[in-house]
Amino acid sequence: MKFISVVFVFALVLGSATGQESRFVEPVTLHDYHPFRQLAAAANWDKRKVEIRNRVLLSAGLLPFPERTPLNTSRFGTVEREGFQVERICFESFPGHYVTGSLFTPRGKSLNLGLIDGKRPGILCPHGHWTNGRFFDLIEKSGERAVRAQIASGGERFETAARNPIIARCVQLARMGCVVLVYDMIGYADSVQLPEHRRGSRAEMNSSEAGKWGFISPQATLRLQTNFGLQTWNSIRALDCLSELAEVDTDRILVTGASGGATQTLVLAAIDDRVDASFPAVMASTAMQGGCTCENSHYLRIDQGNVDIAAAFAPKPQGLTAADDWTIELQTKGHPDLRSLYQQLKKPANYEAHFNTHFKHNYNQVSRAQMYAFVNSHFGLGFEAPILESDFAYLGKDDLSLLQGDTSPFVDYSEGEDHERALNRIWAENSDHQLLAALNPKNSNQEEGWLRTGWETILRANAVRDLVSQFELTEKQHTNGVVEMKGIIARESDGDSFTTLVHYPENWNNQVLIRLEPHGIAAGIEDAGDTTILIPDLYGQNDDAAQNQATAVSGNKVQPADSWQRSPIYFYGYNDSVFVRRVHDLVSAVSMVNNHPKWDATEIVIEARGELAAVALAAGVILGDQVDQISIDPEGFDFGKISDLNDDYMVPGALKYGGMAGLRALNSVAKDL
Repeated sequence: MKFISVVFVFALVLGSATGQESRFVEPVTLHDYHPFRQLAAAANWDKRKVEIRNRVLLSAGLLPFPERTPLNTSRFGTVEREGFQVERICFESFPGHYVTGSLFTPRGKSLNLGLIDGKRPGILCPHGHWTNGRFFDLIEKSGERAVRAQIASGGERFETAARNPIIARCVQLARMGCVVLVYDMIGYADSVQLPEHRRGSRAEMNSSEAGKWGFISPQATLRLQTNFGLQTWNSIRALDCLSELAEVDTDRILVTGASGGATQTLVLAAIDDRVDASFPAVMASTAMQGGCTCENSHYLRIDQGNVDIAAAFAPKPQGLTAADDWTIELQTKGHPDLRSLYQQLKKPANYEAHFNTHFKHNYNQVSRAQMYAFVNSHFGLGFEAPILESDFAYLGKDDLSLLQGDTSPFVDYSEGEDHERALNRIWAENSDHQLLAALNPKNSNQEEGWLRTGWETILRANAVRDLVSQFELTEKQHTNGVVEMKGIIARESDGDSFTTLVHYPENWNNQVLIRLEPHGIAAGIEDAGDTTILIPDLYGQNDDAAQNQATAVSGNKVQPADSWQRSPIYFYGYNDSVFVRRVHDLVSAVSMVNNHPKWDATEIVIEARGELAAVALAAGVILGDQVDQISIDPEGFDFGKISDLNDDYMVPGALKYGGMAGLRALNSVAKDL
């Protein structure tokens, strides 16, 4: 897909006649430069690692994890080949939602390989966006000439592996004594309950009624229900399935995939401690971050990119490959950072990278051989190097598919939009049940756990909690014992700034009231006795250019309205919402009051009504005891009533984390007006 390439710059333009400001920020996209975020010292890594992990979990809608319902695993239809066998397998990641795949295990002489205390390494293989997934056939896709070209280039040695490199790696790993599970992505191979791997917005799937909304809808967005989240949960449950097999050594678990399968590899390794080694091929880079809706989600790449997500697995064993694609510059961009991190963590031998840039995008036999050597080394398999594949009898769709004739392994099976609605309902009900428990006063420890973590991650609290902002005077006049000022509050952290009105009584009582108004400084200030009053121009107020920025990406007019490329994840996954930017402005205003060299405020109060009450409460989550009181009247505002994905108050995940009730639960100083 094609997005507008943009540069992330701030532009501050003050209109002398109107007092309006423009802080429009060209949106960050998946095609921009996403460098590794350096740390001052390795001692800070554990904290940074948790931040990355929490952001990935949040973006997937998996903070906290849903209930792990029974997998109800089914294995059948064994096909035997030299040195290995393959079974059809399926399990339920959510009740009634089936994950399908193939399970490869050793056979014959291979049964004596890979064993430690009677257990074998477990290998999880997400397949990526190759046509038809594990049913991929290069002959079917591009003809026999393409197969010969792969062999001639040295990319492959055998026709069978060239036809399906996904199955080739499963076969070889099983012949090395491993248990290998390759599972279908949504809409690939046997995973046809949701036939579309990428879905756009559809009017018939947009409803506020429980059980009637689908993905890419306001209600799903407010609960962080996305393709990416479902795919990630399927990966976690696939690891559950693999780990439950009696023959699998749960201390030797590898996940490896290429392209979109490498995105799943990176993500799963970052969030699941059971993964012992990771080998993501041709994905990790500072360039394109992954174009599919299964690779993007709200908040996922704010303050981090794929190299940071890869780093979250450190210091465990990790191997990368690069090719002549978006990873072509990995050797100079990304790899040095990862190598340095592993060195700082005193585990340099646990990291390796291979730069096979004479090949196009692939997971060919050259890269696979590098992966086999990696597995051999870190899992103690004892093979002599180099490890080369041997040929195998081709396995086609008829050998692998679960959907054979009239026999079905599925129970209570549904598909299409009805299944999509039911799946979102199950997910939402589970999430709502967890939320009710967290909001119960008896469970305050839970409230201070994932509920707070969720909101603080949404709000990027760590980026602004300790910020310093300054006030620069632009206008000043004295009227009846009051100094009326207009000026700019600027943050030192990012240089962003906004206009503020100040009502400063000469007989000031050391109390400050920060009042939020729907039209910002246009509201003006009436005399309020001896209290200093501030009215900030929050982000987008009095500035049409800065409002509804999500349309700059998710509203790409080149694509039809229902295109998956118009998904809001492509904005909210890389950029702060208007709401979050307004919260940061309010935090900056409080910082200015606390840091003003001539002020000695003894009490700070925030006052807000309507939608702005949510901004005030959200700022309170960040500020804590930096404010004395937050006085609000929501006037019926509810995040659940938002019906536009580009609304200024659209906050992905707001309902998952309790909406106004969740924000209020995290504010000890909130009062009703």
